Amino acid sequence: MAAIALLLIVVAGLTAWPIVRPAPTAPASLPLPPHPPVVVVESLPQLTEQLDRWGGSGQFTGGVLVARGDEVLFRQVHGFANRNLGTPLALNSRFRLASISKQFTAAAILRLQDQGVLSTDDPLCRWIQPCPPAWAPIRLHHLLGHSSGIPDLMARPAWGLRRVMPATMEELTAESTQYGLQFPPGTKVRYNNAAYNLLGAVIEKASGAPLHDYLRTAFFEPLGMADTGYDDGASDVVMGYANLAGGLTEQPNANVSIIVGAGALYSTLDDLLVWQRALHTGHLLSPRSYAMMIADHAPADTPDERGRPRRAWGFGVFENSIGQRVSPPFLDRQIFHTGSWSGFRNLMTYQPDGDVTVIVLSNNFHQREAVFLLSQQGMAEALGRPFPTAMAR
Repeated sequence: MAAIALLLIVVAGLTAWPIVRPAPTAPASLPLPPHPPVVVVESLPQLTEQLDRWGGSGQFTGGVLVARGDEVLFRQVHGFANRNLGTPLALNSRFRLASISKQFTAAAILRLQDQGVLSTDDPLCRWIQPCPPAWAPIRLHHLLGHSSGIPDLMARPAWGLRRVMPATMEELTAESTQYGLQFPPGTKVRYNNAAYNLLGAVIEKASGAPLHDYLRTAFFEPLGMADTGYDDGASDVVMGYANLAGGLTEQPNANVSIIVGAGALYSTLDDLLVWQRALHTGHLLSPRSYAMMIADHAPADTPDERGRPRRAWGFGVFENSIGQRVSPPFLDRQIFHTGSWSGFRNLMTYQPDGDVTVIVLSNNFHQREAVFLLSQQGMAEALGRPFPTAMAR
């Protein structure tokens, strides 16, 4: 009997012991290469010719960087940081990133997962309180992969008015709780800025630090990204423009507080190259978390998009053969994200097989096709593919 009693005590003790998540595989600790000198590089002659033509005519204003591995193949800017002041863009000008910011929020969640602080399988209601009963099935991975069903900011009533009103993280979270779900979590994908604002709130709760303080100390400072941060209005971001009925018009009122976790960062060509190298070479995330970031999380029955094979919905990034959208086309898969907000239009893409990064940042909201075509011209020339001359129709 004594032996049985002892066994029961041991079993009870084991049952009461807290469950500890297994330690994840740590990201690589190899030092990053030194930052390349910030000078004009024009080792891609076809892209150089295109930029000289479009930059001179005003068809493109902004910056383009192309790199193979750590080697910069192209770095150039055209246009003005501020037209009224006559200030030209510089190679280290700061651009508003808009939705390219989402990958930083996603990486922060995954870093906290690697540290054992949270899991992408955690219920959202573990981190957000009070939590609507309808949110009970939502997991963090649903927010990361745009499949939560929570209505996006732009799908809500009076979005035009809310767009220009400053907001706090607490206000954004409270507003999201007021709306029912558009679909059961995990059954569809629908692009969602509100989800990334909620992820920002989760990061704050899990880390104990304001979102952008966490991003700075976890990523920007260790990587030496001194020209990247929160676009709080005092960050020396270049002026954004839009082609409106009255002509080229300044867009000074960004109000990125409304997209605090979804699109509120600024950066430069070279800081983004540092980020790309660190992210895709294992310096930021464990292999498991990185694989989750670039995997396809859309439901299997997600339809094609506008007659083309659909993109893979990763965490803060997409994957697709976007070179099929230019002529002549090429099929290399690319990991990418676009960004557009308040006078800016951007695209950052990475081709893993060739280890090629292309970054195009424009301070003109209405240069969407120019930004896309330039990105694919730079990618094609760096990979040795036929040089695209137009968008495919």
